[in-house]
Amino acid sequence: MVKSCEDMLNAPAFRPAPRVSYRHVDADVALSEAGTLAVFSFGAGAESSDDPRCLRVDLECFDAPAPLEIWQVDAAVDHGSEGALHWSAGAGWLFAALTLDEREHGGIRDTAAWAYRQLRDFIGRRNERHVLRIWNYLGAINRGEDDAERYKQFCDGRAAGAGDFFADGFPAATAIGHHAAEHRLQIYLLACDQPGQRVENPRQVSSWHYPRQYGRTSPGFARAMALPERDVLAISGTAAVVGHASAHRDDLDAQLEETLTNLEALLRHADMAAGFDTHSPLKAYVRHPADAPRVREFLRQRLPGVPVLQLHGDVCRSELLIELDGWRYA
Repeated sequence: MVKSCEDMLNAPAFRPAPRVSYRHVDADVALSEAGTLAVFSFGAGAESSDDPRCLRVDLECFDAPAPLEIWQVDAAVDHGSEGALHWSAGAGWLFAALTLDEREHGGIRDTAAWAYRQLRDFIGRRNERHVLRIWNYLGAINRGEDDAERYKQFCDGRAAGAGDFFADGFPAATAIGHHAAEHRLQIYLLACDQPGQRVENPRQVSSWHYPRQYGRTSPGFARAMALPERDVLAISGTAAVVGHASAHRDDLDAQLEETLTNLEALLRHADMAAGFDTHSPLKAYVRHPADAPRVREFLRQRLPGVPVLQLHGDVCRSELLIELDGWRYA
C-alpha cells in the first residue's frame, strides 16, 4: 500500500533506543561526547559532577575501578535542573533524576510521595510523557516488620504521589536497597515521546495483582518494556520469583538459575531470540559481598561475554540473594 503524504506526515518519528554501555573513562570525557544523555558513577568514592546529566549512584561496585554507565542518543542534548530534579533530553528521549534526604520530607513514605509528585508534574509538562523505565534506590530497604517494612512504606508513598502518573500502564522498574546513608532516596527514569510495549512474564503473577501479604499497596511495575522500535527490551529487576512466591531460600545457585529462567521467559514473551550478548549490558545486585565471586563466575559461565556490572544491593524481599536487570538489544 502506498502511503499518502498525510499518512507520512502523521507517522511517528523513528526513535532508536539510547545506547547503553559500561566504560572506563573520565566522566568529563563521557559528558563531552556527542549525544550523551546520562552518565552514572557508582559508590561513595566515585566521580561526581555538577552537570545535570551525571548521577553518582549510592550503590558500591564490586569491581575496582568501577566503570561508568553511559546513555547516548543520536542528537544534541539539552539539560537543566528544577530544584532537586535534574534532567536531560534529546532525540525524543528524556532522563530525569532526584536524590532526596528523607529527613527533609518526613520519612520514606512521604519522601517517595513527594518524589513521585515532582516527577509526575515535570513529565506532565514535557513531550516525552511516556515513562518507560524507572529505578528506585533506598537505604535499609528490608528494615521493619509487616506493613512497617521500609520497602512497603516506599510502595505506599510511590502510589500516593504517582496518582494517575501511570494511568496507561506501569513502566519497567527496579527497587533496590543501598548501603549508603539510610536517609537517601534516589530515583531516576527514562521517558520517551512515544510509548513502548509492556511485557509480562507468564511464569510470574503481575506485580499489581500480588496478594495482601506483600503490603497494603502492591508494587506497580511491568516485568519489562519493549522500547518504541521494539528492538530493545528494558528488563525490570528480576529475581527467583515463581508465581508471586520467592523460590530457593538461602540457595544462591538455585536462585541464579531461576532468575535466568525468568529472563529467558521474558525474552520469549517479547518475541526476542534467546540469550544475551556483548551488546546487552546487565546489572547484578548482590546482597552479601561474600557471594560476589560466585555470582561473577556463574554469570561468566552462563552468559559469556555479556557485560555485567556487579553492585552491592539488597533485593526488596529479604529472602532473595540476587537480582538482575538490564537491556537486551535485538
